[in-house]
Amino acid sequence: MMNALKPLAKLVAIAAVLAPALIVGTGPALAQSGATGTVKSQHGAWAVVCDQPAGASSEQCALLQNVVAEDRPEIGLSVVALKTADQKARILRVLAPLGILLPNGLGLYVDGKDIGRAQFVRCFSDGCYAEVILEDTLLETLSTGTTATFIVFQTPEQGIGIPVDLNGFREGFDALQ
Repeated sequence: MMNALKPLAKLVAIAAVLAPALIVGTGPALAQSGATGTVKSQHGAWAVVCDQPAGASSEQCALLQNVVAEDRPEIGLSVVALKTADQKARILRVLAPLGILLPNGLGLYVDGKDIGRAQFVRCFSDGCYAEVILEDTLLETLSTGTTATFIVFQTPEQGIGIPVDLNGFREGFDALQ
C-alpha cells in the first residue's frame, strides 16, 4: 500500500504551487516547485487537487488544506485526505515542518475533543509526515466538526495548536474519485 501512496506526497506540493489563493500564509510545501497538477474543485476551506503520477493509468486526487499557526507563521501544515488508487483505503496525511519533536507525534482535537495522536512515519526535505487510516469514526468526526486543531511539539511540554477549518470537508471528500 505504501507504494500506492508515494505519488500522493507529490500532491501536497502540487496543491501548494497551483493554488496560492487557497493557502493561508506560507508553509513548508511552498518550497516545492516545478510540480504539475490541477485544482478540480473547491469545497469550503478545502480543495480537490488531481495529478496523474508517472506510470499511473489514471489521475489521483486528494483533498487538501494548507494552514499556519496564527501566532507562529513559520509553523505550517498541509492536511491531505485521500482514497488510495485501488479505492480500498482512506488516508489522512499531515505534512509538518522540519524541526518539530517527532516522538510526541501529532495531536488532534476536533471542536475541543481530544481525538488522539498520530505518529510521524517519515521525513523528507519538505517536512515530516504523520498519517492514519481514515476510519468511519474519524471521517464522521471530521465531516460533522467545525474546527480541527492539530498539535505539533517543539519541546515535550510545548505544543503548538494549528486550527484547520472543517467547512467543506465532507463534500470535498465525497468528490474524490
